Amino acid sequence: MPLFDGITPRIIETPRLAVNILERSADDPATPAERTVVLLHTAPGSSLFWQEIMEDLPSDVRPIAIDLRGFGGTEHLPVDATRGVRDFADDVRATLDVLGIDAVHIVGWGLGGAVAMQYALEHPVLSLSLLSPVSPYGFGGTNPDGNRLTDDDAGCGGGTVSAALVERLTARDDGDTDGSPRAVFRTTFVSPDYDSDNEDTWVEAMLATSTAEGNYPGDSVPSDNWPGFAPGRLGVQNALAPANLDLSAIAELGARRDAPPVLWVRGEADLIVADGSFAESGHLGEIGAIPGWPGVEVAPAQQMVTQTREVLERYRAAGGQVTEVVIEGVGHAVHLERPGKVRTAILSTIGYLGTPLSPAPPTEAIILSSWD
Repeated sequence: MPLFDGITPRIIETPRLAVNILERSADDPATPAERTVVLLHTAPGSSLFWQEIMEDLPSDVRPIAIDLRGFGGTEHLPVDATRGVRDFADDVRATLDVLGIDAVHIVGWGLGGAVAMQYALEHPVLSLSLLSPVSPYGFGGTNPDGNRLTDDDAGCGGGTVSAALVERLTARDDGDTDGSPRAVFRTTFVSPDYDSDNEDTWVEAMLATSTAEGNYPGDSVPSDNWPGFAPGRLGVQNALAPANLDLSAIAELGARRDAPPVLWVRGEADLIVADGSFAESGHLGEIGAIPGWPGVEVAPAQQMVTQTREVLERYRAAGGQVTEVVIEGVGHAVHLERPGKVRTAILSTIGYLGTPLSPAPPTEAIILSSWD
């Protein structure tokens, strides 16, 4: 496991499964909850992706990066996709129970953003920072209003993930051939001008993904609807199918007196979570990458960003605080490309800097190019 200086792993034995976490060796386990930040990664990936941010956080803030089930050093138990991301959220709660931690600040990236929202629906949180999060209506297969396109969520789930990527993850291939994790990282996780001495570590984070049955990406079944496949009942990507995942009730939490402040950070050049994602069947059909596309009336591209904004605007309208931050020229891995900006935004959201970022007016965002 390629660990940065001062970052240490630890296995937490919970009643549900054995969970691997990363901590800073110098941190005080007695750090209060209001200075504790839980970090949840994307897929494919692991807690290794958080090390740069962990190093840069102040010494009196305690970051805990958790490997979700089937990733990194956490036990590779199957994911019951029919529960959405509840398996992951329940694992997080079990881990924090063993650590003796109650309400915390949660940061979730991609898949981790969905897990963070699910967790917040069921447990108290002090703040919610969402980095390039999955739409509250799941990944693919919905109209702009979140309604499902087909009864079987055709075009969603495990079948959307490149077979070449799965094969290379299974083989732990760290080369840069087409379809390899390294190639996927370079072409979809980050913008073309990103360069880092830590790329090998980020690729290792992706390679720490279990492709066993019930893990990543999950099974698929035949469908009579275009493009001919639908999600199965097990696995990570199937957990994000709209029949299984609807987090739009997060908007209702904005009315609570203790509604946590929400930070939404996204890259302006994100190819994975976008209104026209290069990982989503509707958009791929529209551009001709998947043949036989039946047209926009039947299989429109999912409007992921628009859907997230609509749900968070309802959170704000109910009384909650939402800050949307868009970082120009940055892809899906916002915290890798602009760690200083993301670090500052997170610290502001958890109240460490004294005053929050000024929330943008409804339907607008804070656009960042050179801000730190």
